[in-house]
Amino acid sequence: MPIDLSVDLIKATVQLEQPLGDGSRSVGTGFLVSAPTADGKPRTILITAGHVLEKMPKADARIGYRVQAQDGVWRYDPQALKIRAGKDAAPVWTKHPTRDVAAMVIDAPPEFARAAIPLDWLASDATFTDDDIRPGDEMMALGFPRGLAANAAGFPILRAGRIASYPLAPSAAFPTFLLDFSVFPGNSGGPVFMSQTARRRGGAADGKDAQFIAGILTQQVEMSGERLEIGIVTHARYIRETVALLDDPTVSTTLAEASPPISETQGAVNAMAVAVP
Repeated sequence: MPIDLSVDLIKATVQLEQPLGDGSRSVGTGFLVSAPTADGKPRTILITAGHVLEKMPKADARIGYRVQAQDGVWRYDPQALKIRAGKDAAPVWTKHPTRDVAAMVIDAPPEFARAAIPLDWLASDATFTDDDIRPGDEMMALGFPRGLAANAAGFPILRAGRIASYPLAPSAAFPTFLLDFSVFPGNSGGPVFMSQTARRRGGAADGKDAQFIAGILTQQVEMSGERLEIGIVTHARYIRETVALLDDPTVSTTLAEASPPISETQGAVNAMAVAVP
């Protein structure tokens, strides 16, 4: 595991966009993982929220690669990304059958293929248990809120928030968890992760490092049309399952029930989960 997962994920996170006919554009976030084929052939996979690609009606989108010149200066270099093919414009991505997670194999430039995050950095239920992850612990998220990048080079914006729900596992029963931070259109599909060394609780270091990808941002919570500044994170296990479907569409997946209304989990609150464009 690297010393700072934040930097590694920043390098692997990209903006996804598609210009629309009215002069606006549909924007989301994705990140790259490395998942070799069964015979060991290298393979780069783009992970994002399913609705990010579903809301892009045209065959070609753009993926926001970045290029570093010999003088060290970075520049934004978006390239075409085919997301639909054939006369019927069929999606070329694979979507999890019950969760808002999508994956597709891409031909990434060599520097981005090298930056792709190993699949085994994604958390499992055991990760949350072994690392004693609790409500109130801080996690970070990367994305492009309203299509805004951190700079002209197109790097994602890093945000932080605290886990705002309990319990966190098992993910088969609780496929999502809440994160207390502001969510905007463009954030969908971004990785949510923990990158802490020698974590401290109550002023004393517990001596444990915790660096892993917890999941993917897929929704926000609203009540009566008002954003509650709460993000909904889909557990990383569903990313793993979606990647597995690329190799074998018949592989078994966790047929988790849809997340219960927020009113059932947080008292008498008439709230709803809304996908972030």
